[in-house]
Amino acid sequence: VQLQASGGGLVQAGGSLRLSCTASERTFRNYAWFRQAPGKEREFVAVWRVGGVTRYGDSVKGRFTISRDNAKNTVYLQMNSLRPEDTAVYYCAADSSVILSNLASQTAYRNWGQGTLVTVSS
Repeated sequence: VQLQASGGGLVQAGGSLRLSCTASERTFRNYAWFRQAPGKEREFVAVWRVGGVTRYGDSVKGRFTISRDNAKNTVYLQMNSLRPEDTAVYYCAADSSVILSNLASQTAYRNWGQGTLVTVSS
């Protein structure tokens, strides 16, 4: 199974970007985005679960929105009001066996995309 992440780039603070994550071969019950800034640990950003359950990391609540297009087997991360501290490599992850209490845990996901770089300039 391959997850292909795309949509990263350079944007000014206050701007927007939309990341995409497309899964080949199969669908999953849970799709998540994580990010890793230089010198920092990977952190949870957002998750979408079958049934429409969504959760967000505290630092992105109210600014980022995760959604899924079933027909395209693609998950999107709409990022608005971007800040320099949002600069990171963003990774998508997917797995069908994640329990509710572990949705924000990166160790719960067995399938990962290659990452896409988001740079927010001040």
